Amino acid sequence: PVDPVYCIRPKSIKTACAWFKDNFPGKILYAVKTNPNEKVIKQIGDSGINEYDVASINEIKLIKKIFPKARVYYMNSVKNREHIKEAYYNYNVRDFVLDTKEELQKIIEATNSAKDLTLYIRVSISNEHSEIDLSQKFGALPGEALGLLRLAKAHAKKVGLSFHVGSQCMHPIAYAKGIREVGNIIKKTKIIPDIINIGGGFPSVYPDLQPQPLKNYIDEIKKAFDNLKLENKPELLCEPGRALVAESGSTIVRV
Repeated sequence: PVDPVYCIRPKSIKTACAWFKDNFPGKILYAVKTNPNEKVIKQIGDSGINEYDVASINEIKLIKKIFPKARVYYMNSVKNREHIKEAYYNYNVRDFVLDTKEELQKIIEATNSAKDLTLYIRVSISNEHSEIDLSQKFGALPGEALGLLRLAKAHAKKVGLSFHVGSQCMHPIAYAKGIREVGNIIKKTKIIPDIINIGGGFPSVYPDLQPQPLKNYIDEIKKAFDNLKLENKPELLCEPGRALVAESGSTIVRV
């Protein structure tokens, strides 16, 4: 065609969603920013993944338009005050991430000191095994995360610790390192979080990038999580994006 045509393979999405549901030992959130196409999002929801990692108020509106009862998690650590307020009051969003004291204060004020929040402290970890490094863009240094976790605990119904290994992570050990860093924070604060969110970064296959099988990543995550040896185990979350949709779309155009 002269004009670009976007092709979607729904069976690929269905297969990827089924694999994560069968193998990941926790809750799965689709990272909407990876592909916000409405048909893609509907296919993901219809495939049984109906919770979403969103990065903006427009993504929240998009999800609620398609699936009004879907649970969304506002996982951008730098949010507009008015958007926090709108997300909380208009769209029933209760899950927010933060990586600074200022962001925590914004959330508290914008929600009028709400008592039903789940607050996640995003911790900066090494992204050495990933193709796209996010470690300098988001996340509190581990030392800073100690104080933030204590503060969040005083204001939230539930607290979580979150990290991201970087986009297109090429080695499973990155997740184990992130979980160990979370374990160090737990030991130092004596606070066991309700949730550990290991983020996204799960890789897809590209012509010049051949990662290990995803099963190796899940096995490494399970092993590291068990090694925390916590009496009350937190809920485990992940935020796959490209691993769910990268193989499902193509653009065709005459050149």
